[in-house]
Amino acid sequence: MTSITKSLPFFIRQPAVAIIGEKCYITLVENLELGNVDCLKYAISKGLGIGIVVGGSVMKVPQLLLITRARSARGLNLTSYILETLGYAINLAYSARSAFPFSTYGENLFLTIQNVAITYLILQYPTPSLTSATAPRSPHAHFLPFTAATLLLGLVLLFSPAKVLAILQLATLPIALFSKLPQIAQNQRARSTGQLSAVAVGAQTLGCLARLFTTATEVDDILVAGSFALALLLNLVVAVQMVAFWGQGMGSEKARVSEKPILTAPAHAREKVEIQVPQPLSPRTISPAPQTGARRWARKMD
Repeated sequence: MTSITKSLPFFIRQPAVAIIGEKCYITLVENLELGNVDCLKYAISKGLGIGIVVGGSVMKVPQLLLITRARSARGLNLTSYILETLGYAINLAYSARSAFPFSTYGENLFLTIQNVAITYLILQYPTPSLTSATAPRSPHAHFLPFTAATLLLGLVLLFSPAKVLAILQLATLPIALFSKLPQIAQNQRARSTGQLSAVAVGAQTLGCLARLFTTATEVDDILVAGSFALALLLNLVVAVQMVAFWGQGMGSEKARVSEKPILTAPAHAREKVEIQVPQPLSPRTISPAPQTGARRWARKMD
C-alpha cells in the first residue's frame, strides 16, 4: 500500500503538502502512520478549516434569500447585526495582521460581506416589531450614509496598529454578547424568530464548535478562542429558540399579506350628486283656439 501512496501524482501530492505540510504528508499519506496524533489532529483541523471557509462563503445566503423573497426583515434585530458585523470585521483584521493561516479565519471575510448586505436590507425593510409591518423605504434612502460608514470602518481597521487591534479583539467578547442579546430578547418577547434562517443559525453554531478545535490546534490564541466560545453559547440559545418557537408568528404575517387596503376618497374629493325629480305638471284646461275668419251664420226667424 505504501508503494502506491508514495507514487501519487503531483496534482494530488502538491496540494496535500501545501495544506498539511511536508512532514505530516509523509507521515500520514506516504507512511500511513495514522497513529501520529499530532499530525492527525493537524490534518483534521486543516480539513475543518477549509470546510468552514467554503461554508462561510454561502452561510448567510439563505438569510439573504428569505429577506429578499419576503421583502421583509421581520424578526431580525438591526442592532444585533451591526454588532455582529463589527465583531466579524475586527476578528478578520486581527487574524490577518497576526499572520494566522487563512484557513483559521477566512470565513470572517465572507461573513462580513454577507452581514453588510443583510444589515442594509434590514434598513430597507424596517420592522420595529413583529406585529406591525412597514413598507420598504426609498431604494436609495440609506445607500450613501451606509456605504460611507462601511468604508470608514474598513479603513480604521486596516490602518490600526497591532496593539489597537489586540484591544479591539478583546472587545469582541462583549460585542458578541451584546450582538446576540437584543436578538434573543426580541425572539422571546415575540415568541417567534420571524425571518431568521434556521440554516444560517445551525451553520453558525456548528462553525463556532469547529473553530474552537481549529483555534486550539493551529493558533492557540486565548482571545480568539474566547470569542468563539461565547459565540457558540449564544448561538445555541438562538438555536433553542428556533426549535421552541418553530412555526409561531407566521399566521399574523400571512394575514397582513392577505389584507387589502380599502381606498376611500377624501372628503374634499367627494362630489355632491343632486338628483332632480321632475314635478308633476298642474292640469290645465285646454280650449280650442278660435277660428279666425270663419263665417257667422244667423238663423232667420220668421
